[in-house]
Amino acid sequence: MLLRIIINKDDIRKIQTDSEPETLDSFYSFLKCKLGLGGDFVVQFQDPDFGNEFCNLSSLSELPKEKATLKVILKKIPESPQTDSTLDTASLSSPSSSSMEDTPSCRRPWPDPFVIPKFSYDVELKLKRGNEAYQENGTLLITNKDTKSEILEKLAEEIYKYSAYPSREQYDIVAQSLVKKHPCLREPGSVKGWYCWKFSLKFKMGNYRNKLRVSGCSELTVNRRNSGPKQKLKKAKKSEVNFLPDVPEGKTQNVLEEERAAIVAEMKKKKVDWKKVTDMMASTFPLRRKEIVEEQPLVAEVKAKWPALFTDTQIEAEFARLTSTDLWDTFVSGLDQYMERFLQMFRAKSHCIQALSSLLSLLDDDNSVQKKRAVILRGLPHFLREDPSKLLKIAETTESEEQMAKGVSIGVLLIQEEEDVIDFSVVLEEQIILNGITDFPHAVAMLVGLLFALNIDYPKELRYTFEVIQKVLMNIGGEQCSARVHGLRNRLLCKTL
Repeated sequence: MLLRIIINKDDIRKIQTDSEPETLDSFYSFLKCKLGLGGDFVVQFQDPDFGNEFCNLSSLSELPKEKATLKVILKKIPESPQTDSTLDTASLSSPSSSSMEDTPSCRRPWPDPFVIPKFSYDVELKLKRGNEAYQENGTLLITNKDTKSEILEKLAEEIYKYSAYPSREQYDIVAQSLVKKHPCLREPGSVKGWYCWKFSLKFKMGNYRNKLRVSGCSELTVNRRNSGPKQKLKKAKKSEVNFLPDVPEGKTQNVLEEERAAIVAEMKKKKVDWKKVTDMMASTFPLRRKEIVEEQPLVAEVKAKWPALFTDTQIEAEFARLTSTDLWDTFVSGLDQYMERFLQMFRAKSHCIQALSSLLSLLDDDNSVQKKRAVILRGLPHFLREDPSKLLKIAETTESEEQMAKGVSIGVLLIQEEEDVIDFSVVLEEQIILNGITDFPHAVAMLVGLLFALNIDYPKELRYTFEVIQKVLMNIGGEQCSARVHGLRNRLLCKTL
C-alpha cells in the first residue's frame, strides 16, 4: 500500500508498506518507526463517504487497498513556562515537538542559519548602544573581560545544544553570525572581523565541556582521561546528533536494564507486541548507546542483548534517534536526485573502467528506477577507485552461512541460485546479521543504519563510497568532505561533464 502522510503543512511524506499490517496497533507501530514519531498521536484518513474529509481511523478496513492519504496529529502536551511551543503537530526534526519530549536526548541538528541567543539585559543594552554607534560612525565596542566572558559562555551553551564537539566550519559559522548580528563586536584591523572570536570560542567551548564532564555528562565523561598516554576521543564521527545521551530524568540504569530484559523476553514470543518493543527501545536508547560506545562489544554480543535492534524497523528508528533523519526516505531521495547525473558520469568513464560498462549493460533489459539505483550503488566503488568486492559478495545457495560470510567484515551478500537472485543479506564481522532483504539498495541502506547504530567505523577500503552515501546522498555532515568527495559533489552539480 502506498501512503501519503501529512504530519504538518511543511512535512508531508510518501511511504510504501511491503505488507498489510494485521492490527491497528501494529499499523501505529509501523508509522511510529517509519516516521520517527514518539508519544501519543491520532491517525485520520480521507473518508470518501464524506467528500474525502478527514475522519479518525478506527479500523484498517476503512483504508483503501492501494493508496491512501493520512494525517498524523500528535496530541498536545501541557503548556509550561519552559516552552513556547503550542503546536499539536510536528516532525522529529522539530525541537519543540512532542516526539522530542519522549526521546531520551533532546539535541537538535545543526541549525541553518545559526541564531545568536539573547544575552543578559545589561549585555544586550551595551550591544544595542554599540550597534547604534557603529551604524552612525563605525565606532567599535570595547568589551571588558566580564562582558566578553558572558558572551562566550552563552554561545558555548547554545552550541552544545547541537554539538559537543563542533567542527572548524561550525565555529566559523557562529563567529560570523555573532558579528553579523552585532557588528559593533567586529575586531579592529581584521579582514573578516571575527577570527579572534572564533579562537576565543574554541577555548571557551573546551572549558564548558570540562565543566559538564565534572558534572557527570555521559557524552563527556566517556572521554575522562586517566594517567597514561592520550586516549582517542569517543565522539560522533558520522555527524550523529545524539551520540551518547544521558539517562532521562525519572529513570535509573537499573530500570533501563529491566526494560532491556523485557525486550529480550518479548522478542522470544511467537506474536511480538511491536508497539511495546518500540516504546521500550526508545526509552532504553541511552543504556544501549552507553554499552556500544564505552564497551565496544562484538556485534554478536549486541545482538544477544538487543535482538530487536536487528530488525529493519528498529534500525530505521535507531538511525532517526541518532541523526534526526529518516534513513530510507533520505537515502533513496538522494539517489533519485543524482540518478541521471551519476549514470552520465558512469557512461563517460565506462570506456576505461570495464566494470562500469558491464553494470550499465544491465539497464538494457531492465531500465526501472529500482535497477538504476542498484547500478549506481554497485558502480560507486569502481568510480571512486575503491575495492567493490568489499561492498558486495556473491554467494550460492549451496554454500553454508559460514562459507558465505567468510572474509566479509562489512558488506552485503547477494545469494543466488544459478542465475536467479534469491536474497540479499547484511554481513558484519563475518556473520549474517540481517537477511530476507529484497533488493540491493535496501540492503545498503540497512548496512548504513547498522554502522550508525553499532558505532562502527567505515571500512578503509570503502571510506569514500560510504562518505558519498552519507554526505552527498543523505547530506548528513555534508559541510565537511574529503577532497575526492567534494570534487565528486561539484561534478554532480555541474550541468556538463
